[in-house]
Amino acid sequence: MTVTSQTARFYYSAPAPCPYLPGRVERRIFADLSGPKPVLGYDVLSEAGFRRSLGFAYRPACPGCNECVPVRILAAEFAFCRGWRRIVAANADLVAARSPAHATAEQYALFTLYQQQRHGDGEMANMDFADYRTMVEVGARDSMVAEFRTPTGRLVAAGLIDRLEKGLSAVYSFFDPALKRRSLGSYVILWLVEEARRCGLPYVYLGYWIAESRKMAYKARFQPLEALTREGWRRQSGDAGQAGTDDGAVP
Repeated sequence: MTVTSQTARFYYSAPAPCPYLPGRVERRIFADLSGPKPVLGYDVLSEAGFRRSLGFAYRPACPGCNECVPVRILAAEFAFCRGWRRIVAANADLVAARSPAHATAEQYALFTLYQQQRHGDGEMANMDFADYRTMVEVGARDSMVAEFRTPTGRLVAAGLIDRLEKGLSAVYSFFDPALKRRSLGSYVILWLVEEARRCGLPYVYLGYWIAESRKMAYKARFQPLEALTREGWRRQSGDAGQAGTDDGAVP
Protein backbone atom coordinates (compact mmCIF):
# COMPACT_ATOMS: atom_id res chain seq x y z
CA MET A 1 0.00 0.00 0.00
CA THR A 2 1.29 3.46 -0.94
CA VAL A 3 0.47 6.79 0.70
CA THR A 4 1.51 9.95 -1.13
CA SER A 5 1.82 13.39 0.45
CA GLN A 6 2.98 16.70 -1.01
CA THR A 7 6.49 16.05 0.31
CA ALA A 8 7.19 12.33 0.09
CA ARG A 9 5.88 8.91 -0.78
CA PHE A 10 5.44 6.36 1.99
CA TYR A 11 4.74 2.64 1.78
CA TYR A 12 2.94 0.40 4.27
CA SER A 13 4.16 -3.14 4.79
CA ALA A 14 1.77 -6.07 4.90
CA PRO A 15 0.63 -7.21 8.38
CA ALA A 16 2.95 -9.74 10.03
CA PRO A 17 3.37 -11.31 13.50
CA CYS A 18 5.16 -8.95 15.88
CA PRO A 19 8.70 -10.23 16.64
CA TYR A 20 8.68 -8.70 20.13
CA LEU A 21 5.17 -9.00 21.59
CA PRO A 22 3.38 -12.35 21.15
CA GLY A 23 -0.11 -12.12 19.74
CA ARG A 24 0.41 -8.64 18.27
CA VAL A 25 0.40 -7.69 14.58
CA GLU A 26 3.23 -5.62 13.12
CA ARG A 27 2.99 -3.12 10.27
CA ARG A 28 5.62 -0.61 9.20
CA ILE A 29 5.62 2.57 7.18
CA PHE A 30 8.60 3.07 4.86
CA ALA A 31 10.13 6.04 3.06
CA ASP A 32 12.61 5.62 0.21
CA LEU A 33 16.05 7.11 0.95
CA SER A 34 17.57 6.19 -2.41
CA GLY A 35 18.70 8.66 -5.02
CA PRO A 36 21.13 11.56 -4.73
CA LYS A 37 18.43 13.93 -3.42
CA PRO A 38 15.63 12.09 -1.63
CA VAL A 39 12.59 14.27 -0.95
CA LEU A 40 12.88 13.82 2.79
CA GLY A 41 16.34 13.44 4.29
CA TYR A 42 17.36 10.73 6.71
CA ASP A 43 18.04 13.33 9.42
CA VAL A 44 14.50 14.72 9.15
CA LEU A 45 12.97 11.26 9.29
CA SER A 46 15.16 10.27 12.25
CA GLU A 47 13.82 13.23 14.21
CA ALA A 48 10.35 11.81 13.49
CA GLY A 49 11.30 8.44 14.95
CA PHE A 50 12.27 6.57 11.78
CA ARG A 51 15.10 4.03 11.59
CA ARG A 52 17.17 3.02 8.57
CA SER A 53 17.06 -0.39 6.96
CA LEU A 54 19.03 -0.65 3.72
CA GLY A 55 17.91 2.25 1.49
CA PHE A 56 14.70 2.86 3.40
CA ALA A 57 13.66 4.60 6.59
CA TYR A 58 10.89 2.94 8.57
CA ARG A 59 8.90 3.22 11.74
CA PRO A 60 6.17 1.01 13.26
CA ALA A 61 2.58 1.75 12.27
CA CYS A 62 0.89 -1.14 14.04
CA PRO A 63 -2.90 -1.21 14.40
CA GLY A 64 -3.99 -0.53 17.99
CA CYS A 65 -0.43 -0.59 19.41
CA ASN A 66 2.06 2.13 20.33
CA GLU A 67 4.53 0.08 22.38
CA CYS A 68 7.55 0.86 20.16
CA VAL A 69 8.89 4.17 21.49
CA PRO A 70 11.85 5.89 19.75
CA VAL A 71 14.52 6.78 22.32
CA ARG A 72 17.86 8.58 22.36
CA ILE A 73 20.56 9.12 24.99
CA LEU A 74 21.56 12.67 25.93
CA ALA A 75 25.28 12.08 25.48
CA ALA A 76 26.62 15.18 27.25
CA GLU A 77 24.52 14.53 30.35
CA PHE A 78 25.06 10.79 30.53
CA ALA A 79 26.42 9.80 33.93
CA PHE A 80 28.87 6.91 34.09
CA CYS A 81 27.65 5.37 37.33
CA ARG A 82 29.60 2.68 39.18
CA GLY A 83 28.00 -0.11 37.15
CA TRP A 84 28.82 1.54 33.83
CA ARG A 85 32.38 2.30 34.95
CA ARG A 86 32.78 -1.35 35.89
CA ILE A 87 31.80 -2.40 32.35
CA VAL A 88 34.17 0.13 30.80
CA ALA A 89 37.00 -1.14 33.02
CA ALA A 90 36.23 -4.76 32.10
CA ASN A 91 36.75 -3.87 28.45
CA ALA A 92 39.67 -1.46 28.82
CA ASP A 93 41.88 -3.90 26.91
CA LEU A 94 39.74 -3.78 23.78
CA VAL A 95 40.90 -1.78 20.79
CA ALA A 96 38.17 0.02 18.85
CA ALA A 97 38.61 0.74 15.14
CA ARG A 98 36.28 2.69 12.86
CA SER A 99 36.00 1.96 9.15
CA PRO A 100 33.56 2.67 6.31
CA ALA A 101 30.51 0.40 6.16
CA HIS A 102 32.09 -2.61 4.48
CA ALA A 103 31.22 -6.23 5.28
CA THR A 104 33.93 -8.79 5.95
CA ALA A 105 33.94 -12.55 6.42
CA GLU A 106 35.28 -12.06 9.94
CA GLN A 107 32.35 -9.83 10.89
CA TYR A 108 29.92 -12.28 9.35
CA ALA A 109 31.32 -15.19 11.37
CA LEU A 110 30.79 -13.24 14.60
CA PHE A 111 27.36 -12.07 13.44
CA THR A 112 26.32 -15.67 12.71
CA LEU A 113 27.56 -16.87 16.11
CA TYR A 114 25.60 -14.09 17.82
CA GLN A 115 22.41 -14.82 15.88
CA GLN A 116 22.54 -18.56 16.46
CA GLN A 117 23.08 -18.27 20.21
CA ARG A 118 20.97 -15.20 20.99
CA HIS A 119 18.29 -15.10 18.29
CA GLY A 120 18.19 -18.60 16.87
CA ASP A 121 14.45 -18.43 16.25
CA GLY A 122 14.63 -15.14 14.34
CA GLU A 123 14.80 -14.50 10.61
CA MET A 124 18.31 -13.03 10.79
CA ALA A 125 19.71 -16.37 12.00
CA ASN A 126 19.38 -17.67 8.43
CA MET A 127 21.21 -14.79 6.72
CA ASP A 128 24.07 -15.80 4.43
CA PHE A 129 27.07 -13.59 3.71
CA ALA A 130 25.34 -11.88 0.78
CA ASP A 131 22.45 -10.98 3.08
CA TYR A 132 24.84 -9.65 5.70
CA ARG A 133 26.74 -7.58 3.16
CA THR A 134 23.46 -6.12 1.93
CA MET A 135 22.54 -5.15 5.50
CA VAL A 136 25.88 -3.40 6.04
CA GLU A 137 26.54 -1.80 2.68
CA VAL A 138 23.23 -1.05 0.95
CA GLY A 139 21.88 2.36 1.88
CA ALA A 140 25.00 3.32 3.83
CA ARG A 141 25.85 6.99 3.46
CA ASP A 142 27.64 8.59 6.37
CA SER A 143 27.97 5.16 7.98
CA MET A 144 30.73 3.19 9.64
CA VAL A 145 31.43 -0.18 11.22
CA ALA A 146 33.03 -0.05 14.66
CA GLU A 147 35.06 -3.16 15.50
CA PHE A 148 36.26 -4.12 18.97
CA ARG A 149 39.25 -6.44 19.29
CA THR A 150 41.26 -8.05 22.07
CA PRO A 151 45.01 -7.33 22.28
CA THR A 152 45.60 -10.50 20.24
CA GLY A 153 43.44 -9.14 17.42
CA ARG A 154 40.36 -11.27 18.02
CA LEU A 155 37.11 -9.58 16.95
CA VAL A 156 34.62 -9.79 19.84
CA ALA A 157 32.06 -7.07 19.01
CA ALA A 158 31.00 -4.87 16.11
CA GLY A 159 28.37 -2.30 15.32
CA LEU A 160 26.91 -0.66 12.22
CA ILE A 161 26.52 3.05 12.97
CA ASP A 162 25.04 5.97 11.04
CA ARG A 163 26.20 9.52 11.69
CA LEU A 164 23.30 11.97 11.72
CA GLU A 165 23.27 15.74 12.00
CA LYS A 166 22.39 15.54 15.70
CA GLY A 167 23.92 12.26 16.78
CA LEU A 168 25.03 8.70 16.18
CA SER A 169 22.44 6.07 15.33
CA ALA A 170 23.10 2.48 16.41
CA VAL A 171 21.72 0.56 13.45
CA TYR A 172 22.76 -2.93 14.60
CA SER A 173 25.43 -4.36 16.88
CA PHE A 174 26.50 -7.87 17.82
CA PHE A 175 29.12 -9.59 19.94
CA ASP A 176 30.51 -12.88 21.18
CA PRO A 177 27.76 -14.20 23.49
CA ALA A 178 30.24 -16.39 25.40
CA LEU A 179 31.94 -13.32 26.92
CA LYS A 180 29.12 -12.55 29.36
CA ARG A 181 31.32 -10.94 32.00
CA ARG A 182 32.31 -8.22 29.58
CA SER A 183 28.65 -7.08 29.00
CA LEU A 184 29.63 -6.26 25.44
CA GLY A 185 26.16 -5.15 24.35
CA SER A 186 26.18 -2.41 26.99
CA TYR A 187 29.83 -1.60 26.34
CA VAL A 188 29.19 -0.82 22.67
CA ILE A 189 26.48 1.66 23.71
CA LEU A 190 28.77 3.25 26.31
CA TRP A 191 31.46 3.57 23.64
CA LEU A 192 28.93 5.29 21.37
CA VAL A 193 28.17 7.82 24.12
CA GLU A 194 31.87 8.66 24.35
CA GLU A 195 32.17 8.77 20.56
CA ALA A 196 29.23 11.17 20.30
CA ARG A 197 30.88 13.42 22.87
CA ARG A 198 34.17 13.30 20.96
CA CYS A 199 32.35 14.31 17.77
CA GLY A 200 30.41 17.09 19.52
CA LEU A 201 27.07 15.38 18.86
CA PRO A 202 24.26 15.63 21.44
CA TYR A 203 22.50 12.27 21.00
CA VAL A 204 22.91 8.52 20.60
CA TYR A 205 19.83 7.08 18.90
CA LEU A 206 18.97 3.62 20.25
CA GLY A 207 15.95 2.77 18.14
CA TYR A 208 12.78 1.51 19.80
CA TRP A 209 12.24 0.90 23.49
CA ILE A 210 9.51 -1.65 24.25
CA ALA A 211 8.73 -1.85 27.96
CA GLU A 212 6.99 -5.24 27.69
CA SER A 213 9.80 -6.89 25.73
CA ARG A 214 12.80 -8.27 27.63
CA LYS A 215 14.88 -7.92 24.45
CA MET A 216 14.15 -4.20 24.17
CA ALA A 217 13.43 -2.99 27.72
CA TYR A 218 17.15 -2.77 28.58
CA LYS A 219 17.44 0.56 26.73
CA ALA A 220 15.75 2.41 29.58
CA ARG A 221 18.86 1.80 31.72
CA PHE A 222 20.83 4.36 29.72
CA GLN A 223 19.83 7.59 31.41
CA PRO A 224 19.17 10.40 30.76
CA LEU A 225 17.00 9.24 27.89
CA GLU A 226 14.58 11.12 25.69
CA ALA A 227 11.50 9.45 24.17
CA LEU A 228 9.54 10.66 21.17
CA THR A 229 5.98 11.48 22.23
CA ARG A 230 3.06 13.25 20.58
CA GLU A 231 4.48 16.46 22.04
CA GLY A 232 7.93 15.80 20.58
CA TRP A 233 11.09 14.49 22.23
CA ARG A 234 10.67 14.46 26.01
CA ARG A 235 12.97 13.34 28.80
CA GLN A 236 12.00 9.95 30.20
CA SER A 237 11.89 9.26 33.92
CA GLY A 238 14.93 7.44 35.26
CA ASP A 239 12.88 4.61 36.77
CA ALA A 240 11.33 3.57 33.47
CA GLY A 241 12.66 0.05 33.56
CA GLN A 242 15.90 -1.36 34.85
CA ALA A 243 15.08 -4.86 33.61
CA GLY A 244 16.12 -6.39 30.32
CA THR A 245 18.93 -8.38 28.81
CA ASP A 246 22.28 -7.09 27.63
CA ASP A 247 21.18 -7.38 24.04
CA GLY A 248 23.33 -6.22 21.15
CA ALA A 249 20.59 -5.73 18.57
CA VAL A 250 19.27 -2.16 18.40
CA PRO A 251 16.40 -2.08 15.88
